Amino acid sequence: MAAQFQFVMRSGPTPGATFSLEGDQLVIGRDSSSNVAINDAEVSRKHARLTFQGGKYVLEDLGSTNGTFVNGQRLASPIVLKSGDVVSLGEQIVLMFEALSSDPGATVAASRKSVQGLAPAPAPAPSPAPAPQQYYTPSVAPPKKANSNMILIVGIGLLVLICICVALGFIIDQNYLWCPWFGPIFRIVGYCQ
Repeated sequence: MAAQFQFVMRSGPTPGATFSLEGDQLVIGRDSSSNVAINDAEVSRKHARLTFQGGKYVLEDLGSTNGTFVNGQRLASPIVLKSGDVVSLGEQIVLMFEALSSDPGATVAASRKSVQGLAPAPAPAPSPAPAPQQYYTPSVAPPKKANSNMILIVGIGLLVLICICVALGFIIDQNYLWCPWFGPIFRIVGYCQ
């Protein structure tokens, strides 16, 4: 049983277009000489390369501007493709990688999708961007001041209130009414006798 491989464009300039993959090294790019030529501004001239190794295709990015993604993960190193993998070139071009099985006795090669049903599968939803990696940073809470700020504010408020009362006592008190309460203090300044 021989295996054949293809890309099916799910989104891009020609949705539904099929690219048969035959050869040991294939270039995917915008350049018309590419084995898989996709004329779109998001695709670099030489965007990615497929290498046939051990009966499987290995995909690697060739330093493209917009990146190559497999199942939503940006390629940082070559990766072996499996049937059903979603390959994205940039943000808009989405290709489905399919392995076709052929039977020497059969007259037509059929993909797994066409055997399961005649209706084409709906385009897969775009994968969400991977969450940024988060690092644990232990935080040290500053020691709590046990209401020292509140005590200071109340103390200053009481001191201001006493000063206002004393000042008003000097100005308003003609009959020395403050003397019984603040007599010792007022005697120092000569107010009470």
